[in-house]
Amino acid sequence: MSPFNGKVAVITGAASGIGRALAVAFAQEGASVALSDVDMNGLAETLRMVEAAGGSGRTYQVDVGDRDAVFAFADEVQSTQGGADIVINNAGVAQVATVDELTMEDLEWVMKIDYWGMVYGTKAFLPQIEAKGGGYLANVSSIFGIISVPGQSAYNSAKFAIRGFTEALRHEMKGTSTHIACIHPGGVKTSIVKNARFLQSSTAQDRSDASTSFDKLARTTPEKAAQTILKGLRKRKGRILIGNDARMMDIIQRLFPTKYGFLFSKKSPIGDLGGN
Repeated sequence: MSPFNGKVAVITGAASGIGRALAVAFAQEGASVALSDVDMNGLAETLRMVEAAGGSGRTYQVDVGDRDAVFAFADEVQSTQGGADIVINNAGVAQVATVDELTMEDLEWVMKIDYWGMVYGTKAFLPQIEAKGGGYLANVSSIFGIISVPGQSAYNSAKFAIRGFTEALRHEMKGTSTHIACIHPGGVKTSIVKNARFLQSSTAQDRSDASTSFDKLARTTPEKAAQTILKGLRKRKGRILIGNDARMMDIIQRLFPTKYGFLFSKKSPIGDLGGN
C-alpha cells in the first residue's frame, strides 16, 4: 500500500504545472488533497482532474506571500480535513532583470512569494504534521538553487534561500518521523515563464521569444516531475533533482564551483528556468 494512502496532502501553487500534477499524483495514491493558489479557475480545473482520477479534496484561494492568509489556510485544513500529513510548498514566481535593472519592489515581490511563502507554509503546517505523528514536508527550490545565472538574481536569491532553510530544517528534524526534502526542478514545462515579470522596456516579442525558448528546452513534463517527487519522498531523499539537466548542473557545479559561469552568456538563460 502507498505510504500516502489515506493522508492529507497540502499543495500550494496547485492551479497549474507541477502543483497540478502533484495533486493528481497524490490523489492516485489515495491521498485527499488541499490545494491553494490565487487562481481559482485553475484550481477548479485541478480539482476536476483530481476527482476524475478517483480522488477528493478542497480548494483554497491563498496568496502565500500573505502570512495571515497562510496561517488561516492551515487552520481551515485542520478544521475541514483533519490537518496535514504531507506539505509541498510549491508556489513560485520569477523576475527577469539584471541586478542593475532590478527594482526593490520586484525583488521584494519575488522574495515574498517564493521565499516567505515557503517559510509561512512550513511554520503553519509543520506543527500539524508533527501532531499527527510525522509525515512529509518538501519545499520546491530549483536548478537555480544549485547554480546562479545572469538575469535571475531575484529568483536565484529566493531559490538558494529555500535550499538553505530546508537543509537546516532537515538537520533539525533528523531522528523524527517527519521527512524533510528540498526539490530542485530543471526545465519543466510549466507556465512560470509566461507568468514571469520582465523589464518594463521588454517587448511582447521578448516575452514570446523567452516562452518559445523555454518550451524548446524544458524537456520534463509536470507529470514526470510529480512522479519523481513522489518517488523521492518514498525513498526519503533529502534532495530531489528533477530532470537530466538538473542532475548535470549539480555535477558541473561540484566540479567547477566558481567557474561554471562559462556556460552562460550575459543574457538571461530564461529558457533553462526550473520552476513551478
